[in-house]
Amino acid sequence: MDKDKELAIARKGRHIGVVIAVTMLIWLGMNMFIGPALGLTTRHALLFDLAALAAFIYAGINIFQLWRMRQDS
Repeated sequence: MDKDKELAIARKGRHIGVVIAVTMLIWLGMNMFIGPALGLTTRHALLFDLAALAAFIYAGINIFQLWRMRQDS
């Protein structure tokens, strides 16, 4: 495997890891601390849940693409 391909795979893996970690931290923070402190309604909590779900779907698609990149090499 050439060096450019390895760097692309590593970069994509780091990107996926950051997306998952940041999404989880923001989601937990909004549902456990910030939301109740601001007195947000359950509709707002659902909005944050759907946004986190969208981010996890995005990460899942990228994981599949990463898997395909590794299969090609």
